[in-house]
Amino acid sequence: MPLPAKAFQRWLQGIAPEASTADICRISGVKRTTLAQQLVRGKVAESTVVAISRAFNINPVAALATFDAYSDLAGGQLPPTAAELVSQIATMDLLRAVIARSAAAAEGTETARATPPAPQLTPAPHATSVRNWVDAIDDGELRHRVSAATGIAPQNYSAQLSANRLTPELAIATSRAAGTGLTGGLVATGMITESEAGWEPGARQAALDAMSDGELAALAGDRLQALGKTLKRQEQDHEETRTIWENLG
Repeated sequence: MPLPAKAFQRWLQGIAPEASTADICRISGVKRTTLAQQLVRGKVAESTVVAISRAFNINPVAALATFDAYSDLAGGQLPPTAAELVSQIATMDLLRAVIARSAAAAEGTETARATPPAPQLTPAPHATSVRNWVDAIDDGELRHRVSAATGIAPQNYSAQLSANRLTPELAIATSRAAGTGLTGGLVATGMITESEAGWEPGARQAALDAMSDGELAALAGDRLQALGKTLKRQEQDHEETRTIWENLG
């Protein structure tokens, strides 16, 4: 939900009373035309607040919490569940973990197996982070509760997930409906970082290390199967497009 321009201007005046609009845009990297258009429309994007808050060393979560629409972000948040943490690990990182564990086990030493090499994980979000996050917190009725709470049609909600995106408003509504920390969806969408959300350093790696070999292999397999279906659809779409152009030509 875009933020009211008047509330944004009050917030901006509070954090940078002496800065001009040109200064704000130069420091934050927000284009002057973009900010001007948002102000004229009376609605400022959450991403604008996040960019400006970072430029002035303000936690974006705290900045968003000053606006009525995101006041629930104020105060402490529930830590992410293990499933949420693992959902934010890229598929390629999961496969590397499988290979590393397999290589260590092949050496035949229990010590090597217990402490496999752990290459640095790719920062969140990744190519399927939003869909994986929702799947991780879904009890089977989550989508229906989000639809009822927000008024979004289930098919429109699913379309956003398929495109690996959610608006900040929907991300928080999803967290609220699932009973999890409200910042999980903002991390999954890339609105804020793990650190800004208050996640413990190394939390994703710790959640990965806590998985058994069977759990890791099963998850990696599920991810590969989903990736295969996506690639298959893309190939079919490409072939259909090529056929249409050939017929037109």
